[in-house]
Amino acid sequence: MTEEFFRMTSHRPYLLRALVEWINDNQLTPHILVDAGVPGVQVPPSSIKDGRVVLNIAERAVVRLLIDNESVAFSARFSGVSYAVQVPISAVLAVYARETGQGMALPDDVIGSEPAEDEAPSGPTLAAVDDAPADGTPPEDTPPDGNPPDDTPPRPSGRPQLRVVK
Repeated sequence: MTEEFFRMTSHRPYLLRALVEWINDNQLTPHILVDAGVPGVQVPPSSIKDGRVVLNIAERAVVRLLIDNESVAFSARFSGVSYAVQVPISAVLAVYARETGQGMALPDDVIGSEPAEDEAPSGPTLAAVDDAPADGTPPEDTPPDGNPPDDTPPRPSGRPQLRVVK
């Protein structure tokens, strides 16, 4: 089997479209958080704050919204002036409902091989709080009696939880 066999298209536009549909189905207002520093982002410069911009992509706020596999495109009014907005999918950091804040940060694509050990992952990722091996064996730093060393806090019991690590 070759590497070509396993290569898949980006999952980000599919997640974005699904979340926008979910937000719309609940009669809420979808917003996207965009990294304005990514090449190809076309937004009014006056709307950029700290290198990011939040865009309202509700049907009532935009004209000709198109979310395809490469970009988000639409026309909207900014301070009364119509502006053609173009955002590459790679620049969309998150999608959420304005009213509730519910949504998600879009995960980075995993394309090709895993990053090298000395490469730090970029963007938000999910990390397990409980890092015990899945097969139930104790971690290597656990003494033979099965109890953690006295200077380490006890491990939480129950199911592992996930948290956003930036």
